[in-house]
Amino acid sequence: QVQLVESGGGLVQPGGSLRLSCAASGRIFSPYSVGWYRQYPGRQREPVAIINFGGSINYADSVKGRFTISRDNAKNTVFLQMSSLKPEDTAVYYCKHDQMVGPIKFAYWGQGTQVTVSS
Repeated sequence: QVQLVESGGGLVQPGGSLRLSCAASGRIFSPYSVGWYRQYPGRQREPVAIINFGGSINYADSVKGRFTISRDNAKNTVFLQMSSLKPEDTAVYYCKHDQMVGPIKFAYWGQGTQVTVSS
């Protein structure tokens, strides 16, 4: 089992910045993929930024150039630096950890953190 604890959400004005953190603990094996997703009310979670198993990074078109995902492997922590925030970025943000155990992929989710962009 892998436990994920997110932090860093909150209220910010349009144009502002926030940094989300997601600390993983438990039985962590390589290779693994980590990413951030967000969910609007009444809608499915959608990917925002993902560090894939091979280390490549993908961003949603809507956040390219504004958000940056990074990780500290020594601390098993992944970050999402969000800049130039817009009201449409308001959502609950979740981190996800996928890891392979042999041929089986296990997915773990954090509890979610609210990001509200409003003046």
